[in-house]
Amino acid sequence: MVQRYCIFVTMSMLMWVPMLAFSLVVLIQVFYYMRYFCLLAFYKQKHALSAKEQAVSVIICARDEADQIEANLPGVLAQTYRSTHEIVVINDNSLDDTKYLLEGLYRDFKQLHIVELKQEALHIPGKKFPLSMGIKSATHELLLLTDADCIPASEHWILKMQAAFKEGIQIVLGYGAYKRKKGILNRVIRFDTFHTALQYLSCALAGQPYMGVGRNLAYKKELFFKQKGFAAHHHLPGGDDDLFINACATSENTAIVIDKDAFTYSTPPASIGEWISQKERHNSTGKYYKGKHKLLLGVYMTSHFLLYPLMAAALSTFDWRWVLGAWGIRFLIQGIVFFKSMKKLGEIDLFPFFWLWDIWMFFYYLIFISSIWKKPRNQWN
Repeated sequence: MVQRYCIFVTMSMLMWVPMLAFSLVVLIQVFYYMRYFCLLAFYKQKHALSAKEQAVSVIICARDEADQIEANLPGVLAQTYRSTHEIVVINDNSLDDTKYLLEGLYRDFKQLHIVELKQEALHIPGKKFPLSMGIKSATHELLLLTDADCIPASEHWILKMQAAFKEGIQIVLGYGAYKRKKGILNRVIRFDTFHTALQYLSCALAGQPYMGVGRNLAYKKELFFKQKGFAAHHHLPGGDDDLFINACATSENTAIVIDKDAFTYSTPPASIGEWISQKERHNSTGKYYKGKHKLLLGVYMTSHFLLYPLMAAALSTFDWRWVLGAWGIRFLIQGIVFFKSMKKLGEIDLFPFFWLWDIWMFFYYLIFISSIWKKPRNQWN
């Protein structure tokens, strides 16, 4: 009799384990949405009526990207900006027609400053060396970074980004989106870009900035030299944007800009292999973040990864009404946050399938978990 009772108690307790574990990850997820992601969803960008226009140096690295320069650089050169500014393009040992395209553009746009690199930097993979050369060549204190395959969303990109440099601000994080095209791969890439931005922009608003993206990023030249450039991670092919920001961003010196006129749009990877390779290179720098940021991101990603497996386990052992009720609370909060955030970041067409993207993230984490320990490629382009 006692033995049967013990077995009954044990079985009853085991039935509760999946539900308790599922409830825990739901609570963690709800915490992140309420503590962090709501900040971006309900954020209202303050527009200065008469923002002071400061001198700006736009920095762009290019390596064998003649087609991208021809398509996108005129959009940067034709910015409506009354104050002093220059466009610094670093031609990093290109073997295509980049040199001649730049020389042709210089005849019409005297604000173009061309930096020609004719030798490789030993033991400094990626674009950190050319980017450093461009920054050292820059005339002005405010540096606005983007890539050769990016085009500003409007002619007011420089104006909107530099306006965020109020007193004490040394870093401005922008949104670097991908161009909208047909096909499921384009939607997957754009959702991943949105989801990443939701995290780093929200954390910046919460006073915990941890990264930025080089497609749309601004900081002061003095900060770059104070941080000794990329010396702390010059041996890594990536990290010229996220690791640099991770090292020097604080709650006091960082601002964000999510004005749609201040977005940049990049050409998305053309194949799933190209996208996976790009993501693995970017993800490989995460292990070098500060410990508090790795914990912050790790808890969110782990809870997100475990959500649906634990939900399935809970449904098989517990009352389905309680399980779906817990999931429904998160679903409702997530839907509100995604709708408002996607609308702010110009990705609202992704919203009808946000629940599907949420399920997809389980497989996303499985695909890219190896990038945590995999050695990245040395090429930056």
